Amino acid sequence: MIAIAIDGPAGAGKSTMARAAAAALGFIYVDTGALYRAVGLHMLEKGIVPRDADAVKQELGNVQVSLEFQQGEQHVFLCGKDVSQEIRTPEVSMAASAVSAIPEVRAFLFDLQKNMAKTHSVIMDGRDIGTVVLPQAQVKIFLTASDEERANRRYRELLEKGKAPSYEEVLSDLRKRDYDDSHRAAAPLKPAEDAVLVDTTGMSLEESIEKILAVIRQKLSDKTKEIN
Repeated sequence: MIAIAIDGPAGAGKSTMARAAAAALGFIYVDTGALYRAVGLHMLEKGIVPRDADAVKQELGNVQVSLEFQQGEQHVFLCGKDVSQEIRTPEVSMAASAVSAIPEVRAFLFDLQKNMAKTHSVIMDGRDIGTVVLPQAQVKIFLTASDEERANRRYRELLEKGKAPSYEEVLSDLRKRDYDDSHRAAAPLKPAEDAVLVDTTGMSLEESIEKILAVIRQKLSDKTKEIN
C-alpha cells in the first residue's frame, strides 16, 4: 500500500487538492479533518464547550464517527447520521480546532486513521499526518499559501454555500486557528522533516493540483529507483 500525507494550515486547499490528486491516481482520499469536525459538531449539539477538555473527554464514549466511501466520495457519519454537510460551517471549524488540541480526542481517532492506510492506498490530509499519523508515508507534502489568499478561498467557498461572514471575520478566524493549531501541546501543526513544502500563493486550482501531482509522481519514482 502507498500512503501520501498532505498537511497544512486551515484554508490551504488540502481537501480539494488531495481529493483531486487521489482521483487522478486511483487512491482513496481520507479527510481526517472531517473526523475532528464530527467530534466538534457532536459537542456543540450536546451543549458542550469544545475547549472544556474534561467535559469533552466524558462525552467521547458516546461519539460514534466513521467514514464511508460512496461512489468514490467520502461521507462522514456521526452516530449513524450523514453529517458531511453540517460539519462545514465556521462554527464547527473552530470547534474542531478546539477538540483536536485534546490528546484523548486524538487518541480516539488515531486507530481509525491508521487502519485506513493499512487496507488502502491513500492520500490523507490533516494537520499531523506526516508527523504523527503516517510518519512512514512514502510522500509527505506541507501545503500552504499566504494568510490572505487562504482566507479569500475560504470566504468564496462559504459564499457559495450560502454563508455570509465578512472577509475580515474569515481572515481573523483563520489566523486564530493557525495559532491554536501550531501552538497546541498535542501534535502541533508543523511540517515533517522530510516533507516537501508546496506554496500555492498565486496559483490557480488546476496549477496547484498539477504541482502536487508532480511532487507525488517524482517522489514515488525516486522511491522505486531506491528499491531497485
